[in-house]
Amino acid sequence: MSEPPSLDDLRRQIDSLDSKIVDLLNERAGFVVQIGKIKQLTNVPIYAPDREKAVMEKVRRLNRGPLQDRCLEAVYRELMSGSFALEKPLKIGFLGPKGSFSHLASIGKFGSSVEHVPLADISLVFQEVSRGHIDYGLVPVENSIGGGVVDTLDAFLNSSAKICAEVLITIHHNLLSKEPWEKIRSIFSKPEVFSQCRSWLSAMAKDLDVQPAASSSRAAEMAAQQPGVAAIGSSLAGELYGLHILFENIEDNPDNVTRFFVIGREGAKKSGEDKTAIMFTTAHKPGALAEVLDVFKENGINLTDIEKRPSKKVNWEYYFFIDAAGHSEDMKVALEQAQKHCLQLTVLGSYPKAREVL
Repeated sequence: MSEPPSLDDLRRQIDSLDSKIVDLLNERAGFVVQIGKIKQLTNVPIYAPDREKAVMEKVRRLNRGPLQDRCLEAVYRELMSGSFALEKPLKIGFLGPKGSFSHLASIGKFGSSVEHVPLADISLVFQEVSRGHIDYGLVPVENSIGGGVVDTLDAFLNSSAKICAEVLITIHHNLLSKEPWEKIRSIFSKPEVFSQCRSWLSAMAKDLDVQPAASSSRAAEMAAQQPGVAAIGSSLAGELYGLHILFENIEDNPDNVTRFFVIGREGAKKSGEDKTAIMFTTAHKPGALAEVLDVFKENGINLTDIEKRPSKKVNWEYYFFIDAAGHSEDMKVALEQAQKHCLQLTVLGSYPKAREVL
């Protein structure tokens, strides 16, 4: 019976494989460079959500283990990020400052090889995309606990930006500080964050001063600068501002997920499993909203979400936002029929349905 290989033997085999893997990755990158040149000559967008989805599905299909799908997905997401940098450096705008959950989602979606640009508010993300100052923007649209993000919905009313992808990210709140727990006197964060950590705050921090901040990132900045202050924020904020995690995952609901839209200057091509976002305002007649919704029902189109916002132009006039299963190219008849019952109807973009939660 032969002896099992030694630790050194196994490591030599790993080293040999690493050499081959690096060579293959760079060989792949050579083709990426050629693709980038073709895209620039033909004015094709560098980021292709349909291609991204196809690559990830292929990786999952080829995976035979023992590595989990999530591990290979992370490797390929960073590989695609490096590919973007080779084709054309991308700028991704997000709701700042650095360390926000939008920043976390931006890195999770586009990797670390692109430039992530913090912007002051959601409307500015839309403006910078439309002006061409950034290539894509990432904005929060819905939280599984708090519901729709009104600033994002309102920004669509006056923007030409199109939705081209969606990102789902699990929200974990952490208590961050440069000082130990016994020295903490005040806790800062966004009011919405406090509402998502109500049980923990009631049990652990009922005698502390809880104060609102403009963002969880701003709270982290304050915790880094002021004695006796802690912040509730992301682990990324803790890393960026040199804070320790005193208590992790203090949210009331561990399944708290926020959905983000990636916005650009055009929508995405068909991927085989898509969603379409539509904004409309109905004609002033009884049953107009029901008539619009019936059009989609009669055409066999599943509506997965509906929100409403005041138009801010006429009292009691509302814009409705719906998510429909499918790509807009496959629902042209339904959109034309629905238009007849609307004062205005706009397709905000079609995009691949997010499969994984980051």
